[in-house]
Amino acid sequence: MAQATAEAPAKLDVEKHVAYVHALDTKVDSFEYWVTEHIRISGAYWGLSALFLLGREDVMDKEGIVAHVCKCQHENGGFGGNIGHDAHMLYTLSAVQILLLLDSIDKVDVDKVVEYIRSNQLPDGSFQGDEWGEVDHRFTYCAFNGLTLLGRLDAIDAEAAVQYVLRTLNWDGGFGVAPGHESHSAYIFCCVGVLAIAGRLDDIDGDKLAWWLCERQVPDGGLNGRPEKKSDVCYSWWVISTMAMLGRLDWIDKGALIQFILRCQDPEGGVADKPENIADVFHTFFGIAGLSLLGYTEEGVTMNQIEPMFAMPPAVLDRLGVKQRAQPPLACAPRGTPGYRAQD
Repeated sequence: MAQATAEAPAKLDVEKHVAYVHALDTKVDSFEYWVTEHIRISGAYWGLSALFLLGREDVMDKEGIVAHVCKCQHENGGFGGNIGHDAHMLYTLSAVQILLLLDSIDKVDVDKVVEYIRSNQLPDGSFQGDEWGEVDHRFTYCAFNGLTLLGRLDAIDAEAAVQYVLRTLNWDGGFGVAPGHESHSAYIFCCVGVLAIAGRLDDIDGDKLAWWLCERQVPDGGLNGRPEKKSDVCYSWWVISTMAMLGRLDWIDKGALIQFILRCQDPEGGVADKPENIADVFHTFFGIAGLSLLGYTEEGVTMNQIEPMFAMPPAVLDRLGVKQRAQPPLACAPRGTPGYRAQD
């Protein structure tokens, strides 16, 4: 079992995180602003989702966000990471998620979006990210997530995609990016997400995979992506959401992980990959999302839920009529640790 370092318990600084996310698009003279220019759509999804989880989405300019997203759609139906950037599966999913979060999917041509996603499936069942042909499980997950949210999963050969995913299953229970490749937590999330959406989790050994995942917890309480690597806040999502889908969230020391995430907060707002590093919107969202899945509570803090398969609020999925995977009740963090929640 992981043992967190002995430090005074931290608390989630909601106001600083809200201010950090809200100000991101105004810092046009910053280095971070320009090096993330090509992934602005995904950044908008991460930031907006973090605010939804904190119950503070009202601070964002919703009309401005929707207008910007719409300008990123190409004639082929896909979305680029920013205006003038090539369409790609990653940013197409982020665009769909943003528009559904803001109840504005009617602002774009959904049929074109569906056709763009369908056009990127290859004969072996896998998906390429764009016209240049990179194949990656992330793109298969994007297809299953996006099309299910749009109610159009029947547009692709889902069985062929599932069979391709299963061909990348390893002896240790995990999944690699391609057949024969090393298991990695992020690709495991993508593969398990695909199988969960397809209703095919019975095709894998959940106990073996969950054991590999719980071994990702290291002495500082955080999680790594594969053996012998350092902890990183983003795996508080990739690993935890996967274990939630498998119904085995109690297989890790949740109290230690909560403390690790809280120690990664930047004093100026936002969450970093590791303690004392500089925050970014990617780790801010996944850190807050991890806390939500872990059942973090604190007096004066409203922490909304997130659904692990789709990385969307359950209330939005309910509005869309999307079936969610039933989750077992969360057990408490150990009494006396940050985020302790008494049983109902």
